[in-house]
Amino acid sequence: IFFGYTQCPDVCPTTMVEMANAMKSLGKDAERVQVLFVTIDPERDTQELLAAYVPNFDTRFLALRGDAAQTAKVAQEFKVVYQKVAGKSSDSYTMDHTAASYIIDPEGRVRLFVQYGKKADEIAHDLRLLLNPG
Repeated sequence: IFFGYTQCPDVCPTTMVEMANAMKSLGKDAERVQVLFVTIDPERDTQELLAAYVPNFDTRFLALRGDAAQTAKVAQEFKVVYQKVAGKSSDSYTMDHTAASYIIDPEGRVRLFVQYGKKADEIAHDLRLLLNPG
């Protein structure tokens, strides 16, 4: 699970590329992994925009969107911090946000907190350990 937004200039697309590359590295094991992109900007990230944006990284990736209250609730549950940062006009804002991903096991337990900047091979290695214990 990664919390981000489509207008993000750097962290979000970089993270999504690393996740896509990790999936490629996993080979057949990638079939057992689901990447979820949760928008923290439901004001601009419409379902249509997310449906066009997220699959560009990997067609298996899914986007999730809620209203402002739902977004705040799920972000709080994951201890994700995000905040609108005003731009030159009301529609040119950016979003500061927690730049990390969460790896959840099949039983629904958070197992890893993946810091921004971790490379695809490292992510794939960690996923393999969770997918193939022992």
